[in-house]
Amino acid sequence: MSKISLKNGGILFTTRDEVVFVEPYGENCARVRSSRNTRLSDERFTLLPPESCNASARLDEDRRGIIENGKLTVTVERSWSGCRISFKKNGKTVLATHEEGDPVTRYQHIAGEKYRTRVNFDARDEHIYGLGQEQQGFFDRKGCTYDLAHWNTKSTLPVIYSSLGYGFLWNNPSPGRVEFGLNHTVWTADCCYQADYLVFVGDTPAEVLNTYCRLTGFAPEMPQWAAGFWQSKCRYESQDELLEVAREYHKRGIPVDAIVIDYFHWTEQGNCDFDPKYWYDPEGMIKELKELGMRPVVSYWPTINPNSRNWREMNDRNLLIRTENGMYGTFDFWGHQTYVDMTNPEAREYVWEQIKKTYIKYGIRTFWLDEAEPEVHPQQWSNLKTHLGNMSETGLLYPYYYSKCFHDGLKSEGEDEIVLLTRAAYPGSQKFGALVWNGDINSDFGQLRNSVVSGLSMAMCGIPWWNSDIGGFFNGNTESDYFRELIVRWFQFGLFCPVMRLHGTRLKQSDYKDRYPGIICDGGGFNEIWHFGDRDYGIIKDIIELRYRLKPYILECAKRTSKTGEPIMRPMFFDFPADENCYRLGDQYMFGSDILFAPILDQGATEREVYLPEGKWIRTSDKTAIEGGKTVTCKAELNEFIAFVRDGAEVIKVF
Repeated sequence: MSKISLKNGGILFTTRDEVVFVEPYGENCARVRSSRNTRLSDERFTLLPPESCNASARLDEDRRGIIENGKLTVTVERSWSGCRISFKKNGKTVLATHEEGDPVTRYQHIAGEKYRTRVNFDARDEHIYGLGQEQQGFFDRKGCTYDLAHWNTKSTLPVIYSSLGYGFLWNNPSPGRVEFGLNHTVWTADCCYQADYLVFVGDTPAEVLNTYCRLTGFAPEMPQWAAGFWQSKCRYESQDELLEVAREYHKRGIPVDAIVIDYFHWTEQGNCDFDPKYWYDPEGMIKELKELGMRPVVSYWPTINPNSRNWREMNDRNLLIRTENGMYGTFDFWGHQTYVDMTNPEAREYVWEQIKKTYIKYGIRTFWLDEAEPEVHPQQWSNLKTHLGNMSETGLLYPYYYSKCFHDGLKSEGEDEIVLLTRAAYPGSQKFGALVWNGDINSDFGQLRNSVVSGLSMAMCGIPWWNSDIGGFFNGNTESDYFRELIVRWFQFGLFCPVMRLHGTRLKQSDYKDRYPGIICDGGGFNEIWHFGDRDYGIIKDIIELRYRLKPYILECAKRTSKTGEPIMRPMFFDFPADENCYRLGDQYMFGSDILFAPILDQGATEREVYLPEGKWIRTSDKTAIEGGKTVTCKAELNEFIAFVRDGAEVIKVF
């Protein structure tokens, strides 16, 4: 016989084979944990402790458990197969568990106290956004299914926002799957001790996202330099090549705030150093870059193999990701590699000590945390062992602790302006200054379109610092008409991204010489703006100069982000939640509260439709005023972009 009772301010449900506990977790929020084990775990993973709230829990005359917490009401009641939970916002049901011939939560035993756990919810007429970044064009996730996993170009943050006015956080770092079907919504963790999720409500998307950031942390204020232009390529092969590029930008009067020293500047994977053959004076190089006004950003990879001087100690101390079966190798990239176990605090401490000996000593304070998923082949989570356990249970946490390693290390050195460029994230990564990008995507218009969706989706997951490789990463032929059109349209998109960073491995031009024979990893073709042709050079130079005029606006937006959680780049519905049209727009967006940007995303296109919400809007190109509440057709030749500013906003003066 099942039983519903009050316990510690929440509702406890017990029956044969299951215990469920529902509790308030800060204002307008509830946490649900359920397990086949006879006790529940108190593990929060990346959740912050709950803030105090004025919630109440009671049993009504039908012995149902009811929690009232601000705008949220949760009801726990018996059903024919177990426990049914429903969530109401301001008295209206927005989410409820669902039965399909079996209990709401299904447990398939894996080993010991671990289960493959599946929680079922009713399907509703709603739009669903978030879930991290996927390289596909479905901005509204309703009707889609996804693996909950990280890999290069994919970063899962298991949190969504519904147009019904609630947020949902699946608090299980196990890889798994989610289905946003027409018949049900199902969240699955492949291996966990218990199901664990949070539901939180608000009257606006801003309220919901603010609650989410109170659960997982707010991004810090963006440093002034980070809002400018970042120059990068895959990859500068030597100190001389890097300085040649930096000096040329300076000579041309083109501002650059950050310049990137990419991977394989080191002597071996697992060594934190500069190869003295090609990077012979790091201290002098860093000094000159700073004199040119450019902040050096240095790539770190957590890969390591037995040729590294750090291998023996790290291996003997179990500071590396291990395999449950077979040899150490998890990634074949210039030799078999495994990864530093960033979930282990001792490993994080060891890595930081190596970072201090070289990079910190030279004055480097900004890092690119590549391979953050981590990237393993084949992707068999159950064969990977970390400090936190088997990665079939905790695999999604790796990028969180990777960012934490460098954030905490930089803090210990007195650094406050922390920006960590990283390829994957998890709820809470934002509080470490994680700047996420969408990985090694192809150089084509389809990936440009998908990048817009990725940026907006990450915004609704509490990751406000986001960017893409301008021009895409793979297969960009800088001598082709296709790429030269693409790079301009991508720069226009980059102008209205939280961070503007040029990167990519370009196909070598015919005049590119192998100036550094013997280099292990090819540096690819040129990727500086004067190598894209005279027409593109002038257009892109103007875009970069406009970015610097926009910096005060961007930094003010970022300042609000650090206090409220509102993203810089955000979906149209974020600012216009009452406008149903805005929930269907995944290819235009707001950049801050005053700028509406509609990128050109198709080859050869010079016009597109743009939806303008109610109010008066000023076209930035010609200062034409247009009344909103309608869709308009806008033209934009290659040297033009389509953006509008709210009437009366000061930012119109910079265009």
